[in-house]
Amino acid sequence: MTTITEIEAAISRLPANEFAELVAWLQEYHAEAWDRQIEADLAAGRLDALLSEAENEYRVMSSGG
Repeated sequence: MTTITEIEAAISRLPANEFAELVAWLQEYHAEAWDRQIEADLAAGRLDALLSEAENEYRVMSSGG
């Protein structure tokens, strides 16, 4: 049995309240991982082109164009 299969089996046996706690934890964990990825992408400059495009669009929109 693989680790994922074992985890899935354990999850399927959880009582409803513990399953809800697990879901909440996973959502928070996922959000934190996403934040770390965005921060890493920003630091590496991988979002520079998108940020520049957004700034240009904002300038056009705010100038009435």
